[in-house]
Amino acid sequence: MARRRPARPTPPRAPLPTTPSARLGGLVARHRVVVVVVWVVVAVLGGVVGGSVFDRTETVAEVRAGAESARVAARLADVDPDAPTVVAVVGGADFFDPTLRESATAVMYHIREVDGVEEVVDAWTGGGLISDDGQRSLVVVELADDLDEDAALAVADEVTDLLRTVSAPEVLVGGQLLAERAFADLAVADAVRGESLALGVLCVLLVLLLGGVRVALVPLGTALAVIAAALLLLTGLTNVTAVSEFAVNIVTLLGLGLAVDYSLLVVSRFREERAAHPGEPVADLMARTGAHAGRAVLFSGLAVATAFLALLVVGEPLLASMATGGAVVAALVTLAGLTLVPALVALLHAHVPAPGTRTWVWRRPRPERPGLMARLARRAQDRPVVATLGSAVLLVLLCLPLATLRLGASDAGSLPPGTEARVLSEALTDDFPLVAVQPLQVVVDSGDPADATQVAEAVYALDGVDEVRTADVSPPGTTSLEVTPTGATADPAAQRLVRQVRGLDVGVPVTVGGPAAELVDTRDGIGERLWLAAVVVLLPTLLLLGALTRSVLVPIKAVLLNLLTLGATLGVLVLVFQDGWAAGLLGVDPLGRLDVTTPLLLFVLVFGLSMDYEVFLLSRIREAWDAEPVHDAAANRRAVLTGITASGPVVTAAAVCIGVVFLGFAIGELVAVKEVGVGMALALLLDVTVVRGLLLPGTMTLLGRWNWVLPGARRS
Repeated sequence: MARRRPARPTPPRAPLPTTPSARLGGLVARHRVVVVVVWVVVAVLGGVVGGSVFDRTETVAEVRAGAESARVAARLADVDPDAPTVVAVVGGADFFDPTLRESATAVMYHIREVDGVEEVVDAWTGGGLISDDGQRSLVVVELADDLDEDAALAVADEVTDLLRTVSAPEVLVGGQLLAERAFADLAVADAVRGESLALGVLCVLLVLLLGGVRVALVPLGTALAVIAAALLLLTGLTNVTAVSEFAVNIVTLLGLGLAVDYSLLVVSRFREERAAHPGEPVADLMARTGAHAGRAVLFSGLAVATAFLALLVVGEPLLASMATGGAVVAALVTLAGLTLVPALVALLHAHVPAPGTRTWVWRRPRPERPGLMARLARRAQDRPVVATLGSAVLLVLLCLPLATLRLGASDAGSLPPGTEARVLSEALTDDFPLVAVQPLQVVVDSGDPADATQVAEAVYALDGVDEVRTADVSPPGTTSLEVTPTGATADPAAQRLVRQVRGLDVGVPVTVGGPAAELVDTRDGIGERLWLAAVVVLLPTLLLLGALTRSVLVPIKAVLLNLLTLGATLGVLVLVFQDGWAAGLLGVDPLGRLDVTTPLLLFVLVFGLSMDYEVFLLSRIREAWDAEPVHDAAANRRAVLTGITASGPVVTAAAVCIGVVFLGFAIGELVAVKEVGVGMALALLLDVTVVRGLLLPGTMTLLGRWNWVLPGARRS
């Protein structure tokens, strides 16, 4: 009688983790249909209702209400409200040409009859200017000061249509009101164009990276749901506060970028857990995934949201509006990374190919080879001193151009070449320079004419002053002066003049306003609060990374590496956008300065996304370190390489995808948007290769066991 072979005992199943992120992952997987339906409803509402945010955005002031320039503007507006104007240059024919003269005269009288028009100043019917060659003339149409923005734009459009009927080869129409709308329209157009391009390329990339169409729907669906939800929230916020069109750009950029980041992380970890625990229920696999990937998503999302909240501390209205958009989308994408992404993976788990398997995308089985970051890390560990010093020197050299950084506000010159508002600005500069340069508004708090004369003489004696004249209207008990600088409003010379006038010792209080003063106040306001913003970002980041890695040195080193990445990125932007290096190759029209909001905006974007990759890598390195039986220098070396090998492909893939997103915005027409797009793409390239691939493993190898020293912790 044959003996039965005893059954092979089933290996004991590893216990499920019980951390909050693990329990949340299992709960979401068990109720995945409900979670997805809720997000679909939110996304549909966002698509239907949230789309109206594009029509409800406003032009947000760039200077805070308490700044000196804002106080001057408010005082002058009380006695002489700043009425919107339409400015036109009519040219291409001799001013005295009978046909032109007859046509222009009739149009000017017709414009005066338009409801909402207060005054028309032109050379044909009285008071206007003619260029020296007689080929151009200036028309200024002042609108009623009690019109709201929509009504003023409607009147401006009617005036524009009438001006275009003048029988002249050249009619350029603009002014601040129309230029601000041009900025807003271009910002929205850049967002739509960048998002469309990024989504198209991302679809292809994600299918190739993940191995199928259905699994690629996880990051794409998450991104669309997050963006729609964020737009819905921004639409609600427009009822209580002003929301800038640039906040919409931030929502699109971060929504796409972070959704791809978190989705790739969760999908990659799910594959690993499924391979390590074959046959386990999906809910259990997702609990194991959530214990690690979910925790990393939470820490990363908190770091990104904290970075944007730092912009609120700065107190500048435009930056605060951007911060609102960034904080909203960071919170939503973190929530989606903890709920929607796991639910979608649980629904589509059968279509998530195992690493190395053959699919219709991967035509042959893919051998498991070390990724780019793993290969770089191995070389850095072989020669850690050379890798560390070489990488650090390269980044420091790229930081050096920051010493020549010049900042300026976006004006008509920041619009694309050929844009009517920009062509008009250039025409005014060439033929009507006194009109093109906006004067400094100087308020002398004294009604004594002798005091005003003394101040005027002292101001006129300063370098860079072209003209000083008494304004037509002054607040009671004061005298207002209009000081015209010799250069453009955004030039450094005009900013120096503001500081010189404010520093005059003339025995009476003097305050200075105007566009150049607003730029000075914006720069000073950012500078004064920059340390506080840095504390708001760095302190929570250090605490979060400390909690994640249970280390003191690793968080400090991570922050320093992120600051190096930011400095190198800004240094290259100075070379390209300010100094014009390789500007033609990148399609950049250098203005000789960076936009005043670019450095701080890049700070939070670069810091936030770099912290993403830092969290992904360090969480795996810490996990590998904890698994080592003996904690010594050799164990540290193995843990660093193991962690980078495991998470490097996710970081590289995420960086490529997000780089595509930002390059989509780099083709935008607005210089400020292009600066951010190019800067972020460059920061990602530096971060994945030089910083995470060489500098991080090099420094961690040199530090050895010191990486994991934590005062008060038990030594192992």
